[in-house]
Amino acid sequence: MKSILPHYGLVIRGAMHDAAQTKLDARVPQNEIVALYDNWAAIWDVLAMLVESSARTRAVSLAAIGDGQTYLEAAVGTGLTFREIVRRNPNGVNIGIDQSEGMLAKARQRLLPIKGVHHELHKGSVFTLPAQDASIDVLMSCFLFDLLPFSWMDTILVEFRRVLKSNGKLIMVNMTEARNVFAKVYELIYHLAPKAVGCHRGICLSEMLKQHGFTVEHREYIQQMLFPAEVIRAYW
Repeated sequence: MKSILPHYGLVIRGAMHDAAQTKLDARVPQNEIVALYDNWAAIWDVLAMLVESSARTRAVSLAAIGDGQTYLEAAVGTGLTFREIVRRNPNGVNIGIDQSEGMLAKARQRLLPIKGVHHELHKGSVFTLPAQDASIDVLMSCFLFDLLPFSWMDTILVEFRRVLKSNGKLIMVNMTEARNVFAKVYELIYHLAPKAVGCHRGICLSEMLKQHGFTVEHREYIQQMLFPAEVIRAYW
């Protein structure tokens, strides 16, 4: 699939080795993260193109959504990934949630040109997703878990499992642990000033997903502008 988003900087792809989950926990309270993204909403698309576009494009490809499916995106942001899925799923149901009103406003604006397609955007929490049990074909989470405390992750994964259909797909993108010394610059910045890197820190989620009964089918490392990301496709 050819991305409509421009790619900037170095992109490295390859299989990742299983690694122990990092012990670096979230350092910024969630209310401060929401306020930060409200403030950054106007410029977020530029930042995302610089460091996230390759990982997001790969996530859309791995989702392989078929028209007519039910799709839910947790932490939809400004709708960069959501818009691409909506275009591929015009006869399906497309639901996005986020806690930042600023980001949701940008997402709604981004979707205005797309007419006659079912899509809905809500301010909401990943602890209580707006979906019935076993109703979602594809659940996407881009750059969410790397903002969250480890103590929250188990509860959220249980909620993800609740809404996914049997054999439903979970697609996750997170900042991950760097594979080379140069990419570790983001970890250093996080230690010094976590808000300067959007409050993201490197995590590895495959083992936690397996503990929750998910089958991790694919895990991939993508580095762009030295920003290290993991892209995961798992089944429930």
